Amino acid sequence: MSEVAHYYPLDVTRRMQITREQFEARQQGARKRWQATMTQADVPVIVVPWGSSSVAHGSVTTFEAIREWVSSNGVKAVVRRAGPMGTDYLEPQVDIIMSGQPRISYAHITADKVPDLLESVLRRNDLRPDLAMCIYGTDEWDGAEVGVRGIPAAKELDFWKLQQRVVARNLGYIDPEAIDDYIARGGYEALKRVLFGMNQEEVIKTVTDAGLRGRGGAGFPAGVKWDGGRKARKSPKYVICNAHEGEPNVFKDRRLLEGDPHLVLEGMIIQCFAVGTPWAYFYVGDEYPLAIHRTKVAVQQAYAAGILGDNIMGSGFSCHVDVQMGGGAYISGEASALMFGIEGKRAMPRTKPPRSVEAGLFSLPTVVNNVETMACVPPIMINGAEWFAGIGTEKSKGTKLFTLMGSIEQTGMYELPLGRTMRELVYTCGGGTLNSRPFKAIQTGGPSGGCLPEEYLDVIMDFDSLDKYGGTMGSGGYVVYDDTTCIVDMSRYFGRFNRYQSCGKCVPCRIGTKNLLHMVDRIALGGGRPQDIPIMEKWSDHVVEMSLCGLGQTAPLPLVGGLRYFREEFNEHIVQKYCRAEVCEALVERNLLAQGMPAPGQVQQGWVEERFLPARIGERYRQQFGAITQNGGNGQA
Repeated sequence: MSEVAHYYPLDVTRRMQITREQFEARQQGARKRWQATMTQADVPVIVVPWGSSSVAHGSVTTFEAIREWVSSNGVKAVVRRAGPMGTDYLEPQVDIIMSGQPRISYAHITADKVPDLLESVLRRNDLRPDLAMCIYGTDEWDGAEVGVRGIPAAKELDFWKLQQRVVARNLGYIDPEAIDDYIARGGYEALKRVLFGMNQEEVIKTVTDAGLRGRGGAGFPAGVKWDGGRKARKSPKYVICNAHEGEPNVFKDRRLLEGDPHLVLEGMIIQCFAVGTPWAYFYVGDEYPLAIHRTKVAVQQAYAAGILGDNIMGSGFSCHVDVQMGGGAYISGEASALMFGIEGKRAMPRTKPPRSVEAGLFSLPTVVNNVETMACVPPIMINGAEWFAGIGTEKSKGTKLFTLMGSIEQTGMYELPLGRTMRELVYTCGGGTLNSRPFKAIQTGGPSGGCLPEEYLDVIMDFDSLDKYGGTMGSGGYVVYDDTTCIVDMSRYFGRFNRYQSCGKCVPCRIGTKNLLHMVDRIALGGGRPQDIPIMEKWSDHVVEMSLCGLGQTAPLPLVGGLRYFREEFNEHIVQKYCRAEVCEALVERNLLAQGMPAPGQVQQGWVEERFLPARIGERYRQQFGAITQNGGNGQA
């Protein structure tokens, strides 16, 4: 078991049963508490959004510094923790609501800035426009209509102006470890309506009519999958929430579990009801300790509140949820592999058929959905299928969470209606390239998508439009490259990731990704040959067509995109031994030596060090074989 599991044990011994009337009484109490401590408080309210990214930026020390200042100065104030808002580029963030005033957000408030900020705002009523970023509504992020004292409303900022928050509505508002905060903002109301006003077929029809498709990358219709699970004859059945987000540039599921785990849990319970099973699992990668902790807290609180367990709210429906952790490998998040992981076996994909709705976990019917997919369910049940279907495009309904990073001014997570363009994502939401450097390419859909040049930025982001250009929306992770990025080096990075994340079960992926990486490495290190390009294209076709699972079937796509749109860079590396971005060190050193200039490390011409290997593996490799020359012989590094 992962060490993380020992840090955050799941204790569900506190269980109770409640009636519908008791739950409604709790709803009323939660709303009153929310008003008293947030929206209508008589004292200042200080909110610190707190997720894994903000923790890395110092939000925990900022939070403690605020509590220390309030206590030592005898100031009456409510200090609240909230989930991350997705505004990663502003962290650590501190928001202040003075009584009867809007919520003002301050950016980059490290612990040393806390006394000055609080002294100014709380005691001198100086709103500090020099530190303020924007104004949010006290109950909704877009609730502020106008700015105050030169501080703009959030909806006026490029980061926010295109967003429509549906699944991310609670992020930055509720404490993710306080179930009453979630209940106060309408949480578990959808579950109550389902349990007491709908049957299985009606729930599935609502999801189908809404046009909800999987948000994990494949885009399979959720209603079709649920109906297949409902009709399966074997029992018991299982529902699994796939939260094993293993891509290196995607973090939207992490943000949801860190900021609003009860929303995902509510969607999971509704899905269990629709499928007809009381058994469900969260499957989270163990490199997400905060997400694991908050998911487990949500499950514990739901059991203690009578929202999980037997006879929920007296409806006769029971539901039991467990949280399991994956081993950390990217392949562990593949739908069939994660079932083996839950069973305690090595997480490796299997051949299909049978489909998981026929024979999944423990060879029994299993329905697997992504975190974001489950988070869409409660809003659909509250607002109706027609409302959800009215957002987005004809074939791609609803909103989608996107994460943007790389050479970008405003790194973060955005929730946009499907159908927006990549140009809007990059230049409006993201604020353009870092330091306004020339745009070069955008990596679409994580490590399993292709990179596209600027001429395709006006293509819309949905489930289908990017495919014909070699890109994909995938799970929603995008990386921006400027002119300092070498496409060969980028292909090498993603090739290395896919190579070492391959489980090795099928030959095309095991051998194909290894050989593709070897060729790209050789090109980057000065040993490229003209025939490498057609060979890589042929190998890529084989890996895509013959691999067992989605990892292998998409592993070569970053390289394929690079060859398709940036072939001249590969030719420069191969023929001229030249890297225009001056990223590939071996070529830079070679050119410096050729000009008679000193080169860092003084690498001998003709020798190619295998720098792509991880340090541990690389050291063992060098001890056994030495370095590898361009001719394939052995030597001494």
